[in-house]
Amino acid sequence: MQNFTIAIPDAEIADLKARLAATRFPKSLEGVGWDYGIEDGFLRRFIAYWGNEYDWRAAEARLNSFAHFIEEIDGETVHFVHVRGRGQTNVPILLTNGWPSNFVELLPLVPLLTEPVDGVAFDVVIPSLPGYGFSGQPTRPGMNLSAVAPLWAELMTRLGYDKFLISGSDMGGGTEMALVRDFPQRLIGAHYVNVYSGFARPDEPTPEEQAYFGKVDYWTFAESAYAMIQGTKPATLAVGLNDSPAGLAAWILEKYRSWSDDGGDIANAFEFEDLATILSVYWFTQTIGSSVRLYKEAFADSELTQRAPEHSVPHAVLVPPADNPAPRAWGERHLRNIVRWTVLDQGGHFPALEVPEAMAHDIRAFHGQIS
Repeated sequence: MQNFTIAIPDAEIADLKARLAATRFPKSLEGVGWDYGIEDGFLRRFIAYWGNEYDWRAAEARLNSFAHFIEEIDGETVHFVHVRGRGQTNVPILLTNGWPSNFVELLPLVPLLTEPVDGVAFDVVIPSLPGYGFSGQPTRPGMNLSAVAPLWAELMTRLGYDKFLISGSDMGGGTEMALVRDFPQRLIGAHYVNVYSGFARPDEPTPEEQAYFGKVDYWTFAESAYAMIQGTKPATLAVGLNDSPAGLAAWILEKYRSWSDDGGDIANAFEFEDLATILSVYWFTQTIGSSVRLYKEAFADSELTQRAPEHSVPHAVLVPPADNPAPRAWGERHLRNIVRWTVLDQGGHFPALEVPEAMAHDIRAFHGQIS
């Protein structure tokens, strides 16, 4: 496998700073806060930070402190981080994220999982989804979440892991479902962040499910316009986001604020530096267009919401309170063999970045139950 080092040319960094400095901010309404979308004052502060205070070279060095690799699998260029555990027993685990994140979101888990506890540590593999970050951008339609699953299975084979744990959220959770469905013999266990809300609803839901559906329906009305755009006309959206770093920041940061457990202030959940690094990876790799296109591919994936056939893969679900938490009855309808169900007392859609210690603890506890 080819070692990979992130090395963005100076000219691209200078171009980003120039574009940020030349941002044309639109006129905004007074006193509306975030009700109309991203709040003007916040965006101006963040753009000033990203352009003047943020140090990409320092962030690049931190990213390069992890071991990065590039591998060609079935015609796709796959970027991944691979860090071996330091335990007497090392358990392979594949961590996979979704949109609007990239591999940067999952890096806080690496030191927490690779250090041994009672002699057990994890070999951590974090692949970038096709079209995300330093992975290649698919050139033909059809690279959906079900199509990603065999890439991840083959990657783990080439790394020497016959069986492995997996933990996924958002789009990564969809790929995890595909791995459970198509490669159950490869999995030690499957650890999910929440349960997908788009499965078919039952004719006779429990009271807890009925209340959950009401929250999901309200969220769909109030928050999911982005998904309809990305799932129908991603190429139109991509032009503006790929050309304007301020537009990219507005589109993505509004989601981090809305989907996290931040009490209305994004700074309560995330460091500006982490957010700027996630955005910078999108910007420098020009993958915002290919990342949002995965929604259109996912919408056309007829296998995505099919319940897996009978299998013996044990499941765990980690439920953050600020992420439309699913009731266990909903999980039991659509996921088999749930042996662990953990409801956190804090955290939102990005627990690896918001509450990494709690997520790492739950992964360890899940493995302890099934080993």
